[in-house]
Amino acid sequence: MSVLLSDQKRQIVQFHAVFINNVVMACLNREMLPQLEEMLQQTAQHGWDSLVAAIRLIAHGRRDASVLQGLDEEDRTIAEAILIGISDPSTLPDPEAKPDPAMAAPGLAQMINAAGKGNAQALQMLSLMAEQMVRAGDDMAKLGAVMGRLVNGERDADKLASGMGAQGQALVYGILAELGKLALH
Repeated sequence: MSVLLSDQKRQIVQFHAVFINNVVMACLNREMLPQLEEMLQQTAQHGWDSLVAAIRLIAHGRRDASVLQGLDEEDRTIAEAILIGISDPSTLPDPEAKPDPAMAAPGLAQMINAAGKGNAQALQMLSLMAEQMVRAGDDMAKLGAVMGRLVNGERDADKLASGMGAQGQALVYGILAELGKLALH
């Protein structure tokens, strides 16, 4: 599956790998549907109502493209990965794999740009990502800690990457480069 996806979609799928795997397993093992419903209720509380509605349709047997209607790109990517994973579990993303930071820059920059322009869903997603980054530790924790500053317009690479290792600095510089491209459009 990853060969067919753009870098941004691959990053989305990998970021949500555990969630996607859990949904597919519940769809394939009906005894897990109560746990799935509990997970979906929590997901809906975080503002993912459209995705949750689509997953409920999938869990109840709908497998056609109509379940994707009305979803934004991120939700659609997650739902597509679930549908493909149900039909071929070998395509499921590895829930233990860590997302490639180099691939993360364009997607993060787009979310930061959208959040900076007032997109509530992008802001919410960044908030969740920042929490996960802080828990991951090291450079990811430092990046998670500066997400709010990026959303609020901070573009000083030295300040943002302060105290990070080479990989973290490269990710910050990549995000800033992508933000610069977005500002030109």
